[in-house]
Amino acid sequence: MTTSLLSSQLAVLALFLTCLGSCADSPAPALGGVTSLTPAQIDRVGRRIWQNECGGTVAGLTSWNAGEDFASLGIGHFIWYPQARRGPFEESFPPLAALLASRGQSIPDWMRGACPWPTKAAFEADKNGPRQQELRTLLSRTVREQTEFIMARMQQALPKMLAQANDPATVRWNFESLLQSPEGAFCLIDYVNFKGEGTSAKERYQGQGWGLLQVLEAMPKSAKTSRAHAFGESAKRVLSRRVANSPPERGEKRWLSGWHNRCDGYQRPL
Repeated sequence: MTTSLLSSQLAVLALFLTCLGSCADSPAPALGGVTSLTPAQIDRVGRRIWQNECGGTVAGLTSWNAGEDFASLGIGHFIWYPQARRGPFEESFPPLAALLASRGQSIPDWMRGACPWPTKAAFEADKNGPRQQELRTLLSRTVREQTEFIMARMQQALPKMLAQANDPATVRWNFESLLQSPEGAFCLIDYVNFKGEGTSAKERYQGQGWGLLQVLEAMPKSAKTSRAHAFGESAKRVLSRRVANSPPERGEKRWLSGWHNRCDGYQRPL
């Protein structure tokens, strides 16, 4: 691993560690100072994210989606780019691996640095090889740590979103109102992992984003239904707009039904 890459990963890790407790059995940090999730609720959050991203299977913890240039790993489909390969999406597996090492997990040398599989074909050919088996074992026993990693990202999202929001007051109000219930907190935690903060200029089609910021901006401050339900409906509108704006060659319409089903699940009790 180069010095510059290590420094970059440690800087990202330091940001996450400011939000994470040192004991996996302790309650999560207060979410936005408004509410907190119990350890049992954190575990349910992790299981639901695992179900949403991987079908809840151990095999799904290591995948490489068609048309993508990176591996998608763990319950949150954390991105891992091969050497010298970068894209518009934030790489998240290396800082997760650093976090797991800081929590006492044994991380082999090959899991440090760039993804060792250069292509999807190479990744699939090694699906049942010892490295991916070792990786799935590690990921299956660290669901709590992965969940806290995702929660930390959500907690860091608000200042970044407010700095870019057209209506910061509305974004803050919707964010904090969602945190007043476990279901609303789950909406924020799951969606920021699902589609990001919405603050990257690279994550735009025709100048319009699809991340958490855009969902909160499009969400009404008052609704006849629960805040979680209102969030889910806003997310479906934003994702439909993404597909309509997407380049035809990406064929994103094939994903829209599944995305909407995921958003419908936001009104389920946690």
